[in-house]
Amino acid sequence: MTYEMLGAQPLDYMPCRYGRSKLVFRGPARDMTGRYAAFLGGTETYGKFLRQPYPALVERQLGAPCVNMGWPNSGVDVLLNDPEILHAASRACVTVLQVPGAQNMSNRFYKVHPRRNDRFVEASAILRAMFAEVDFTEFHFTRHMLGHLAFVCPARFAVVRDELQDAWIARMKLLLARIDGPVVLLWMASHAPEDSADAPNIAGDPAFVTRAMLRAITAHAEGFIDATTSEAALEAGSAGMVHSELEAIAASELPGPVAHDEAAEALAPILRKYLDA
Repeated sequence: MTYEMLGAQPLDYMPCRYGRSKLVFRGPARDMTGRYAAFLGGTETYGKFLRQPYPALVERQLGAPCVNMGWPNSGVDVLLNDPEILHAASRACVTVLQVPGAQNMSNRFYKVHPRRNDRFVEASAILRAMFAEVDFTEFHFTRHMLGHLAFVCPARFAVVRDELQDAWIARMKLLLARIDGPVVLLWMASHAPEDSADAPNIAGDPAFVTRAMLRAITAHAEGFIDATTSEAALEAGSAGMVHSELEAIAASELPGPVAHDEAAEALAPILRKYLDA
């Protein structure tokens, strides 16, 4: 869909805040005084370019408030470090946690922005020593930086990737422990969980997360829903998404309305038993 003003924002996401959080979530704001489900995740959960992302579709099916706390490019760090998110999730009847990638979090090799977790802040002395030939001041985003390291030296990059995977497991277990209530993990991606990360696929989200990593954390959650995008949803692509001409490429890289319909259909029967209890 094209608009006369290239770059204009065609969708009103009705931005709202909860409590003292510095984050601006997608609205309209939901009432959290009664029974509700909380949805934590990244760009997909937020529903960029979509009139109705999967939390809204689940709400329509179940008739109970579904609080969308998706945050674009969210990593584990922003979820762990925002007390309002943890408080809302702990008070919910059930929380859906979209599985995040492992690249957007601070670790012993580099630091990310505390709220915009995809923003690369600085490399540690260890990483600078490992890649002495790399000028880290050239990078602003984690994916760009990691892609360059993989290109420069796959063997040294594998050490960084292994650290990210280990840190992700520890950080996810900590996040699940801090949510005082049932948490259902949601895998929403264009590919099924992989058994190996030997061939880095930095462009594919959730980046670096393997089937073994998921097994390591699912024991700490209430359940796991695999909403891998179907062939039909992949073929439908961005049809039905609302965006300007300048945003067409960005929209094409995100799951479209059919993929969100599939995620909602997979989640609704599981969540109903918590909200109806």
